[in-house]
Amino acid sequence: MSNPKVSIIIPHWNGIEILSDCLESLAQTEYTNLEIIVVDNASTDGSSDWVNINYPSVKLIENDQNYGYAGGCNRGANVATGDFLVFLNNDTIQDSKWIDTLVDFLSLNSNVAAVQPKILNFFDQAKFDYAGGAGGWLDILGYPFARGRVFLEQEQDTGQYDKIRPIFWASGTALMVRKSDFELANGFDETFFAHQEEIDLCWKFRLMGKETWAVPSGVVYHKNALTLPMFSRKKQYLNHRNSLLMILCNYSLPLTLYILPIRIALEFVALFYSLVFLDMNHFIGILQSLFWVFTHPHVIWKRRRAIKKLRKVNDKQVLPWMYWGSVVFDHYIRRKKISSDIVNE
Repeated sequence: MSNPKVSIIIPHWNGIEILSDCLESLAQTEYTNLEIIVVDNASTDGSSDWVNINYPSVKLIENDQNYGYAGGCNRGANVATGDFLVFLNNDTIQDSKWIDTLVDFLSLNSNVAAVQPKILNFFDQAKFDYAGGAGGWLDILGYPFARGRVFLEQEQDTGQYDKIRPIFWASGTALMVRKSDFELANGFDETFFAHQEEIDLCWKFRLMGKETWAVPSGVVYHKNALTLPMFSRKKQYLNHRNSLLMILCNYSLPLTLYILPIRIALEFVALFYSLVFLDMNHFIGILQSLFWVFTHPHVIWKRRRAIKKLRKVNDKQVLPWMYWGSVVFDHYIRRKKISSDIVNE
């Protein structure tokens, strides 16, 4: 395919101004074989009417409720006609060639299911963004970190992560996937609602024998945490719950039984830490996530069966792409602040 069609899917919930900036930026994109799909998750600020009036060429989906990032993206993918899908946050600004670089790489590498550009912080454009940096890693206990960002430590971009390379997960801030692979993976798991659903998707790709790569020659700038504040209780709950959900479902049963007690122990350490520092949003978010896990065994069992059907490779073939250590220990005890100190570039 010399010029494959690309469908850009933007899940949206309130915030006309940030959506306007995103669509204005997309209008400067040099790649021409595009369709743009805005999925409105039942906004209450007139976003749908605004899109219809100001961007009549944009395909608009109006949901009857907020299905979150995962559900919004899936509904956009259902009507997309492109060979490649791009899931794009509404609070992003993009350089003009970012689509071309991703399309070129994905077109030439049939073993690759997903790619991401370099993602920088919009408000400090010399710094990597919190949500994905230059591609993500996952330690074996299920804690994510990224090239350019470890927990709250965000590095300056000096070109240190400009190498095109395989990664474990690509950020949902700006994620391009091959539509056929996305459909084979059954899309995003809507149980996640938001946060870490892209990690789960890329994990499923690995289980299918497919790869995920970072292509940092394209750049997207992200206005992080405009939709859901960084330290909100809901964000804490979703991050902890969704991480545990992956541990419980994506590993083989023997590995799950080995890793889960260690991870649960770390959850209780985090509970103690948040209580000591009176971080009640974090404390309650963790409690809610643990309560959900213990009260939804039927959901976990159903997910395990679905993922078993996708699996074409065993854990031994997936584990080399994960970090065989604890990023929590490395960062907080060994004081490693940057991702290249943890994973060799």
